[in-house]
Amino acid sequence: MRLVAVLSAALVSFVLAVPANAQYPDKPVRIIVPVAAGGGVDVMARLLAQKLSERLGQQFFVENRAGAAGIIGSKAVIASPADGATLLYTPSSLSLTVAVNKTPPYDVAKDFTPIVNVAISPYALVVHPSVPAKNLQEFIAYAKANPKAVSFSSAGVGSASHLAGEMLKTMAGIDMVHVPNKGMNPALIDLMGGQVQALFASVPGLTTEKAEKVRPIAMAELKRSALMPDMPTMDEQGLKGFAVANWAGLLGPAGLDPAIVKKLHAEVIAILDTEDMKERIKTLGFDMIASTPEQFAAQLTSDVERWSDVVKRANVPVN
Repeated sequence: MRLVAVLSAALVSFVLAVPANAQYPDKPVRIIVPVAAGGGVDVMARLLAQKLSERLGQQFFVENRAGAAGIIGSKAVIASPADGATLLYTPSSLSLTVAVNKTPPYDVAKDFTPIVNVAISPYALVVHPSVPAKNLQEFIAYAKANPKAVSFSSAGVGSASHLAGEMLKTMAGIDMVHVPNKGMNPALIDLMGGQVQALFASVPGLTTEKAEKVRPIAMAELKRSALMPDMPTMDEQGLKGFAVANWAGLLGPAGLDPAIVKKLHAEVIAILDTEDMKERIKTLGFDMIASTPEQFAAQLTSDVERWSDVVKRANVPVN
């Protein structure tokens, strides 16, 4: 009996010594998506939730919390316990929002725990066919020869497409007139109609029909996109370091246990390494990233610094 008691006590001590995260997840996990249902980021989040549920034997489910440029959903994650039961799957508006607000709604470096930057949806510099430029250098030369005669559209003041245009103006030393729109589709329609001469367009939105009415001349990623593999990047064409894209990544609230981060990262990377997931992400109009948590943290910091600098240099109105 004494031996049984000793063994029982040892077993209890062993169980108590096992960290809680060893059983993670031990309850359903909510993935907040701070944009409306139906878009590429939302669909990707639901695919990941399904695969994580299958692999980890616990339900992962998506909850859309759209509004205020992603601030509502992001703040809901910040306010959640750092136990891994609430995660954030967000587009790059997370860092862009900080740059375009006088009083930032959060600190991306302090209020979140990066897990994995999953994929990136590229932008391309696109011009109207009337513009006599088939590459970036020809476009820059044309803009310099016609100061203020070249206009560029965007999805709105403070949007990625707007700030990309402002960054091009600064890096290339050209002057262009900004014509804001209420969304990427109206901006692309203006370009196709010849109301503007240029636009940093979301590549997935360039359907075959639309692409025939405009001329892409440079990819705005640092690497060539699998969606347009023959299109040289801005970096390749002389504007070193130029990069604009809409990434989508998984984060947790600040203070998330490193063991949980490690487990989630490993599971997501395994999911992304499957042929099915690779194809689905490409179909959604994204290029795979599959970053480490450290790389993702560096991306967040770099984004905020870069966009804040563009906003300051271009005197972009901030909220």
